[in-house]
Amino acid sequence: MTRRAIFIGGRLKETRETSAIRNPYDGEILAEVCLAGEDEIEEAIRAAVTAFAAGRRLPSHKRAAALQRTAVDLTHRHEEFARCLSTESGKPITDARREVGRAISTFTIAAEEAKRIPGEVVPLDISPGTDRHVGFVRRFPIGPVLGITPFNFPLNLVAHKLAPALAVGNPIVLKPAPQTPLTSLLLGEVLSGLDLPQGMFSIVPCTNAAAERMVGDERFAMLSFTGSAPVGWKLKSKAGKKRVVLELGGNAGVIVEPDADLDHAAERCAIGGYGYSGQTCISVQRIYVQESAYEPFLQRLLKRVRTLKAGNPQDESTTLGPLIDEGAAKRVESWIQEAVAGGAKLQLGGKRQGSVVEATVLTDVRSEMKVSSEEAFGPLVNVTPYRTFEDAIAALNDSPYGLQAGVFTRDINKAFKAYEDIEAGAVLINEIPTFRADQMPYGGVKNSGLGREGVRYAIEEMTERKLLVLNLT
Repeated sequence: MTRRAIFIGGRLKETRETSAIRNPYDGEILAEVCLAGEDEIEEAIRAAVTAFAAGRRLPSHKRAAALQRTAVDLTHRHEEFARCLSTESGKPITDARREVGRAISTFTIAAEEAKRIPGEVVPLDISPGTDRHVGFVRRFPIGPVLGITPFNFPLNLVAHKLAPALAVGNPIVLKPAPQTPLTSLLLGEVLSGLDLPQGMFSIVPCTNAAAERMVGDERFAMLSFTGSAPVGWKLKSKAGKKRVVLELGGNAGVIVEPDADLDHAAERCAIGGYGYSGQTCISVQRIYVQESAYEPFLQRLLKRVRTLKAGNPQDESTTLGPLIDEGAAKRVESWIQEAVAGGAKLQLGGKRQGSVVEATVLTDVRSEMKVSSEEAFGPLVNVTPYRTFEDAIAALNDSPYGLQAGVFTRDINKAFKAYEDIEAGAVLINEIPTFRADQMPYGGVKNSGLGREGVRYAIEEMTERKLLVLNLT
């Protein structure tokens, strides 16, 4: 059995306590991963605090070179990372390869952004007595960062914590998801070979209780958390005075107008609803279709969803793999059964075998049902007709979440109305809410989070503006 050490201050370290990491598809034990205890966590935090003195003074060319080197090394080991990611998360291998490609892009973008962290000149001579005053604003690294990541993107969401932190010179302690630490530890092998001050990163798989204690530690200047809404808001309440960025869940909605290209909309919604078995916070979950286009769209969607192949994630033809564990699959199955018992109509799917849930399409769903009102995090979509565009926006906004939303229409006025009136961090026109480019600002409103990710925007969150005033007398 492979035993994987953790990274403390950039160096490998073994611990006595371990956790078995299993393949979600067949239950095979992939490795035993060491867990950080109180002593290892203390060592990681002290290393980060010490490293900050050197990290904050690293010139931009060194930071950029380290990030670019990471991108190059990931490129050389692309298939190795994809296989590791696929086996521990259950993500189909084709999707895993795409994720590795995105992580390469994330580090490449961060390498460029490290060279151009902006400042500004502030005119101060706008009132008598300040004729010779001028101000300069620069961004300075905030200090040690605690990053906590989820299981669904075990490489790229780790990259979205590590890359911006290193781009500005912040040391970071990363706590990966307990189900998927192997990919982050593989990335640690790459980072350990970089020309960076010792202690700039630690990767510490640990218990949730240990992670909570880190959240409350005042030596961290910032918490960056991606995960479920209940956990995220709970951790924020324990974070004290540190800066907090939360990228949380959603029940993403789509509006389809009758003037839209229905074939395109159905194709994109099938991709957005069932990619990685719906285990993304911007997975398409609620689709609102204008009543005159409802039946034609529904038939197109069903035709496309029927072509999705479920099975072994290592099979090149698989598009629908397992959920992260059988418990998650049973929850999704129970939500579907509960909706059907409450009057919803099962158009397709709904069955479970082990940790695999069939691609499911529901209609006649009421807004208070869990499959609509809560984050499903599974391969299910519900389709609902509406009369007016205003009705559709109101239905989409009737949610505790507001991460991203999609609108399919050729009407530019409706596109801008959606942009103005939909309560979400992003509105995408003729595109699904599941779309994300790694350089764009990413985050939500309401229960979906606080602050923004996306490399440049995460850099803003991880830095502090500081003003210099000169009196040029």
